[in-house]
This record gives sequence, C-alpha cells and structure tokens, in this order.
Amino acid sequence: MARRPLSTFMQVQNERSQGPETRKAVLRRLERLLDKPVMAYYTSFNFAVAMTPDDIQMMESVLQGMDLRNGLVLVISSPGGDPLAAEGIIRVCRSYSGTGSFIAIVPGQAKSAATMVCMGAEKIIMGPASELGPVDPQVARVERDIVKWFSAHNIVRSFEGLFKEAVKATGNLEPYLQQLQSYDSQEIEELRKAIRLSEDIAIRALESGMMKTLGESAIRSKIKIFLEPDERALVHGRAIHREEARDCGLNVDFCGPDSAKELWQGVYTLHVRAQGFVSHHAPKCIETKNDSYFVQLGQLP
Repeated sequence: MARRPLSTFMQVQNERSQGPETRKAVLRRLERLLDKPVMAYYTSFNFAVAMTPDDIQMMESVLQGMDLRNGLVLVISSPGGDPLAAEGIIRVCRSYSGTGSFIAIVPGQAKSAATMVCMGAEKIIMGPASELGPVDPQVARVERDIVKWFSAHNIVRSFEGLFKEAVKATGNLEPYLQQLQSYDSQEIEELRKAIRLSEDIAIRALESGMMKTLGESAIRSKIKIFLEPDERALVHGRAIHREEARDCGLNVDFCGPDSAKELWQGVYTLHVRAQGFVSHHAPKCIETKNDSYFVQLGQLP
C-alpha cells in the first residue's frame, strides 16, 4: 500500500526541526547509489555526549530490521568516546553484515573512538574536508571549574621523564620529589593500560580487516600518527585528512566534487541535515531509511 504523503504543515514542521523524515529520502537515494543498505550514526559535537557501549544495543536493534545480505554502509560522525564502544560497534556491524564487513563513510569528522570504528571497516570513503584523528586516550582534569583535556601519553611520558631525572640526579633531590608528589602512581598505571587498550583495539581492527596481510608491528609502524601524539599531530583534535590516511595504509576512497560527485552530493545532504539535528534537537541518533532512534536532550546524564 502506498504511503500517505505528509501534509504541508507536517512537511514544514519536519524541515524546521530537521526531523527523521527529512533524511529518509536521502538514505534511500544513497542505498540506490551504493547498492547496499545504509545506516547513519551521529553523536553531537555541541552537547556533552559521546560514544558509549549503550550505542551498541541501539545499533543492534536497528540492524536486526535490515536486509544486510549485500553488506552494510555506515555513515559516521562523532567526536568519539569509549574505545570499548568502538570495539563493540565494529563487532556488531561485521556480525550482522552478510559479507562479514562494512564500509564507513565520513562526511565530516569521525574522531578518536569514531576513527577506531572506521579502522574496522573494509573501506573508508572520505571527502575533501573529511577528518579522522588520533586515537590516543585523553584525561579530563578540572581546573578552576573548567574541564581541560590532557593526553594520557604526555602525562605518562612526563612522569617517566621526571622519575628518570630523579634517579640520575646527585645531591639535592627535593625539587624532583616535590614534582613527583603531584602524580598518582596508580593513575599512571591506569593511563598506561588505557594507552595499551586504545592501541590494541585499533591494531586488531586493522589486523582483522583492511590490513589483514600485515603483522602487528608493521601495522603499528604504519599508523603511528594515529597512536601517538608527536610532532605531526601535536594535539588530539588535529585532523588527519584522506591523503594522510591513505599514506598510512588505510583503504580510503576519495569522494567529492572531483570524483563520485552524485554520491558525495547525497552524503553531504544527509550530513548537513543529520548534523543540524544532533546539534540542536537530539544529541545522538542512529537512522536508516525505515527507522530512527535518537536520544532526547532530557535523557542526557
């Protein structure tokens, strides 16, 4: 039975609030172009929300209602979050896909743990301004009621460097001891574990996917700019664009005005609408051409 068209009033309301109906037609168009089912996964850059393990269950409930015999395409936009959420999303996407793999499309930014999800794909499609980012863990510290983020790598390196200097020093050790008192040895060990966890998830995702012909040490060497803050990244939020991602050995397809123009127009249209939705109305959503699941503002912790 044909679907009843929306009234003009409802169309205007949907446009004003960027409701799910404004994106379903775009998702159907993308499915025709890609010849695969498409799922969009967006978390807001405006609100205090991140990727969490709860998203895995929400995503699985969506995937159960899809015909995935021909594979899966995941359109992802997120500042990141829990690395374990990324690991679970990779697993659920691969498990439900009829091909055992999925394609990731990054219209804008897929940072930190969202980059890890992309590393679990068979291929990443990126546009001219698309961004991946480093996956090294960050630590939140409150200073004068302001939340600041610090690199776990840098905290551990600072502690280890200071400790080595203290061991080598002769004479007055008091300046070193005073500085070392500002570190918690248990926290340092937890940060070391967090670093190893992020590296392990990223490397295992690639080892079982797009870099399956390489060993762990070779993968680690290739994706070093993703794993460690160095002179290239400097800060966690620094963009890694499509050319650099491809140079690292990731399987990246370029898309945009210069290539696959029609596909990119569809992706960009979806991105503008979905980004507007999670920026103002619902800070997290997972959508397909048939379903829409999202977190309301009042549901935020």
